[in-house]
Amino acid sequence: MSREKIRLNNTADRREFLRAIGVISSALTFPSRIFSARKPSILLFTKSSGYEHAVIKNTDGKPSVVEEALRGLGARHGFEVAATKDGRIFDSSEFRAHEALFFYTTGDLTKAGTDGQPPMSAQGKQTFLDAVRDGLGFIGTHAASDTFHPDRNTQGDAGDSSKRETEQGEQSEPYLRMLGGEFFAHGKIQPANLIVNDASFPGVTAPPQNLNEEWYSLKKLIPDMHVILTVDTAGMKGEPYQRPPYPITWARQQGKGRAFYTAMGHLPETWENEFFLSLVAGGIAWAMGHAKASIDANIAKVAPGYAQIPVLTPAKQ
Repeated sequence: MSREKIRLNNTADRREFLRAIGVISSALTFPSRIFSARKPSILLFTKSSGYEHAVIKNTDGKPSVVEEALRGLGARHGFEVAATKDGRIFDSSEFRAHEALFFYTTGDLTKAGTDGQPPMSAQGKQTFLDAVRDGLGFIGTHAASDTFHPDRNTQGDAGDSSKRETEQGEQSEPYLRMLGGEFFAHGKIQPANLIVNDASFPGVTAPPQNLNEEWYSLKKLIPDMHVILTVDTAGMKGEPYQRPPYPITWARQQGKGRAFYTAMGHLPETWENEFFLSLVAGGIAWAMGHAKASIDANIAKVAPGYAQIPVLTPAKQ
C-alpha cells in the first residue's frame, strides 16, 4: 500500500472525510439528562493485576496522566469523571450511576496482583459484564486488551509464544468477547501510520503521519466488529508486525451496550495528542449513546488479512 493512500481507505473520498470532520463538534456534545442537573459521567477503572503502566499511576497524590486527560475532555465536552483502582466497586450499585465504564487495566482483575489494590470478585466481574450487555457503555484503551487472558498469568508473562501466537477461532473469555480482541505481543515503540476505515465515526480526524506508540499486535478479533482504524504494518520493525494491516480501533454492539476500543494510549504524549483525544472523546460520546454511528461489521472488507497472526521466536531460557 502506498504511503499516499494511508489516510483513507479505498471506499472513502476526501469530501466525505471533510464532512465528517465538520460535524465532530456536534457529535461530541454531551447533553445533560432531562429533568436532571447532573452531567453524564464515566467511571475510569485502572486496576493493574498485571503490568502497571506509567500513565495510570497516581504519584504523590496526583491524578494519573490518563485521569487528567479524561477530566480535561470532560471539562471540554460536558461530562464528569470518577476514578478508582478498587475492584470492589463492582459489588456495589455505585458503578451503575455512570453512563459508561472506561478501562485501562491489565491481568486477571479478580486477583490483587501487581498494584495490590482490592480485586473484583468473580460475581463483580459477571455483574459488570451483565451491565454492559444490558446497556452500560464501555470504553477500553491500550492495555484493556491485555486483561483477563485465559493463558496469561497476573504478571503479564507471555508464556510459550511459539504456541500462543498461532491460536485462532472463537474467543472463549467473556470479557475479551465483549471487548472484541486480545493482545498477544508488541515490539519496540516506533512510529507507524494509520488507515482511516470510517471517517464518519464521532471524533475521527485526519491522523498524523508517523505516530509514535507502543503498538499492540492483536489476535482473536471478533468478526462482528466495526473497524474504525487499522495500522499500516508496511515498514514496521519487529516480529509482531509481520502481518497485513489489522484493526487498532473499533466499535461493536454488546447486547444493548456499546463497546469501543483503541489499542493506542501507552505513552504520556499520546494523551496530549489532539487526534487521539478527539478519537477518545468520540468513543466516549458513542458508548454513552450521545453520538450516532453506523457500526456494520466491516472487518473482512477493510482488513481482509486480520486473522494472519505472526509466529514469534520463542524466548531463550
